Amino acid sequence: MPRVRIQTEDFDLGAEVAALRAGDPGVGAVATFLGTVRDRNDGSGVSQMELEHYPGMTETAIEAMIDAALARFDIRAARVIHRVGPLAPTDQIVLVVVSSAHRGQAFQACEFLMDYLKTQAPFWKKETTPGGARWVDARVSDDEALARWGIQSANAAAGA
Repeated sequence: MPRVRIQTEDFDLGAEVAALRAGDPGVGAVATFLGTVRDRNDGSGVSQMELEHYPGMTETAIEAMIDAALARFDIRAARVIHRVGPLAPTDQIVLVVVSSAHRGQAFQACEFLMDYLKTQAPFWKKETTPGGARWVDARVSDDEALARWGIQSANAAAGA
């Protein structure tokens, strides 16, 4: 199975975890992050979120993130699934699954990948609110989360 999938259709968390650990008796831990669409952001109701990406470029960027996680942590495998297109509140939007022999490395690598995804993956998010549609800006807190891994990002500053 591919390490990175960008898709419009939903995914099955249990099936993805099972596929990642299938046939690997060295797996002692699996950490997952499942992101869902919220019904509020920045004080406004959100009725829909739409994600756009550049096919090929997005997958390549996320593959590089997984390579960085494999080099940095003692993990056995990782998978990232990210949905694009229109999504409603409660829809699943992103899945990160990491396997390792030990839980600490799996948790750290999963968190590292999410911090990286939030700042470095080329996705553009637009929310539909009662006041109309708006693009979601990068957050300083996301740049700060990535900085704790020794990686600098200035997405929030660039968007300001």
